[in-house]
Amino acid sequence: MNHWAIYLDNDANKKGFIKDFQHGKIPTALKEYALKTGKLFSQFTLEKLMDKEDKHDKKIISNEGQELRTMSSGEQKRALLFYLLKEKPDYIILDNPFDNLDIGFQEDLKTILEEHSKSISFIQLASRKSDTLSFITNYARIEKDQFSVMDTSPNNENQIPHSFTSISIPKSGIEFPNLPDTLVDFKNVSISYGDKKILNNINWSIKKGDFWQLSGTNGSGKSTILSMIFGDNPKAYGQEIHLFGSKKGSGESVWDIKKKIGYYSPAMTDKFSGRHSIENMLISGLNDSVGLYTRPTEFQKRIIKQWLAILDVTSIKNTFFNKLSTGKQRLIMTARAMVKQPPLLILDEPTAGMDDESAALLVALVNKFAAETNTAIIFVSHRKEKGLKPKQTFNLIPSEQGSTGIIQ
Repeated sequence: MNHWAIYLDNDANKKGFIKDFQHGKIPTALKEYALKTGKLFSQFTLEKLMDKEDKHDKKIISNEGQELRTMSSGEQKRALLFYLLKEKPDYIILDNPFDNLDIGFQEDLKTILEEHSKSISFIQLASRKSDTLSFITNYARIEKDQFSVMDTSPNNENQIPHSFTSISIPKSGIEFPNLPDTLVDFKNVSISYGDKKILNNINWSIKKGDFWQLSGTNGSGKSTILSMIFGDNPKAYGQEIHLFGSKKGSGESVWDIKKKIGYYSPAMTDKFSGRHSIENMLISGLNDSVGLYTRPTEFQKRIIKQWLAILDVTSIKNTFFNKLSTGKQRLIMTARAMVKQPPLLILDEPTAGMDDESAALLVALVNKFAAETNTAIIFVSHRKEKGLKPKQTFNLIPSEQGSTGIIQ
């Protein structure tokens, strides 16, 4: 049984490769799959199934009657894998299967795949070389639209290609007066949804200039915590949660809170189709919009000119954002969340789906934020990104009574 690892950088036309493969336009080296039945294990597949569930009000993947949209990333991927395995295909294309998965479930998934590797052929599309499945012995790469076979698996060393040290982060001109030293304070916070307990007695304080990594297994409550800080989760009201000196629910609007926070999650732009330039996308961060819809001031342009230089994209500043590679988009959006130098910056799985070089570049940029500004940072990731320098980690440990938090 042949198995393949196909390595992608963030300029690779992954969608085009998958579409061609599914329609029979298959590279010569993979011609054995031309007459076989295959399935796609991908976020694309999950999105289609979720849309079907919404449209037909019917649960297509049964997980104790739970809708796909209400599952954690790990639960979605587990349900999808078993759904596809039941179909007994000849092969399965695995599209970055370990993205957004905690280490424990990554190991579970590897075990499940290895158990089925004797009867099903796997084609793994991998942005991270360290994700390569152990039983794979055939290797290839895609560079833009070009497919080429490799003799051996590539070195998985993650080298940081840029230090971002030459230009200092510019002041935004936006003031955030009367901020306390403690920006976020959770005291004995416990959250349940029906009979399901999510958080149990969480105590966590975030001060000016802190650099935290928030970690925990899939379903441990990371998204719940973020929604109580950045979102309008009604479960936050009545709890002992203070944001920027005010108790949650004491009269401030969710927009007042969001003005003090820079936030980026890849989901913000996964389906973004607006035709905005790189320059305008960065300027929009000063206006708390995704895309620019008002005429920028000369002062805003001067600030963003410095950001373009930091990111080394001055020469392509007029390129449309939606024409950029995944890596460049993530880098631009991470910077966009920081251009107003907010008191708090939240980066939710910013390196998911990025190749090794692009992820290392983003990590270097976030380290620069921490070193040069007084912005507090929450970096959410299942991976221990090489080179990332958080001062502390808040780790959620799940139990039947809800997750507790441990500071490491």
